[in-house]
Amino acid sequence: MEKMPYQSELDMNVVIRPPMTDVTTTDWQHRLPTLTGHNVVLRELRTSDAQSLFAMLTTEEVSRFISPPPSTVEGFERFIAWTLRMRTAGTYACFAVTLKGHDTAIGIFQVRELESGFGTAEWGFAIGSPFWGTGIFADGADLVLEFAFETLGVHRLEARCAVKNGRGNGALRKIGAVQEGVLRKSFLRNGEYLDQVMYGVIEDDWRASRTPVRLDRMDIH
Repeated sequence: MEKMPYQSELDMNVVIRPPMTDVTTTDWQHRLPTLTGHNVVLRELRTSDAQSLFAMLTTEEVSRFISPPPSTVEGFERFIAWTLRMRTAGTYACFAVTLKGHDTAIGIFQVRELESGFGTAEWGFAIGSPFWGTGIFADGADLVLEFAFETLGVHRLEARCAVKNGRGNGALRKIGAVQEGVLRKSFLRNGEYLDQVMYGVIEDDWRASRTPVRLDRMDIH
C-alpha cells in the first residue's frame, strides 16, 4: 500500500481518544484485536505512538518508496485519529508493530477494503529500518494475513511495491505473495513516476499453505 489512503491536507482535526487497556476482542470495528506472534505484538494505534512513529517512518530509507508520511509529530497524531475513525467505519484497519516486552511502536501494518465487505482488500506496511532483516516483518505479516482472511473475510489481498524497492519485493515473495504483473508508471514519488509490481494472496492458497501434510496420506517410496 505505497499510496497511503490518508491525506493529511484533508484532515486537520485532532481527535484524542482515552487510553485503552490491553484486551483481545473479535469486534474489530469497536476495537482492533491484539495479535501476538513469536516476537511481535500488533495492537491498536494510540495517540502516544506519534512520537516513535515519526522517528521510525520519516527517515529517507523508510519513506523513499511510500507516500510521504506526516512531517511532524502532530501530523502523526492526526493520522492516528484518522485510522481510528476509518476502523469504526469498517473500511480500514491499521496496527502498530511492537516487540514483545516493549510497547513502543516501531512500524505499522494496514489493510483497507477495495470493494464493499472486504472481498478484495489491499495491505501495506512500514517498519523502522533498525528492525529490517530481523524477521519482524514475516512475523507480523503472518498475523495480518490471518486477521485479513479469518476476521475480515478477505478473498483476495493485494499489495503494490515499487520495482526499485528490492527489499520490499523480496519480503512479499518470502511470505508467499504471488507476483501478478507490473503497473507501469503507476506511483508518483518525488516528481518521478515509478513502476510497481502487483502482488496477490488468495484465500484458498493461504489456507492450503497452512494445512499440515499428513504422513498417512502420503505415498512413501
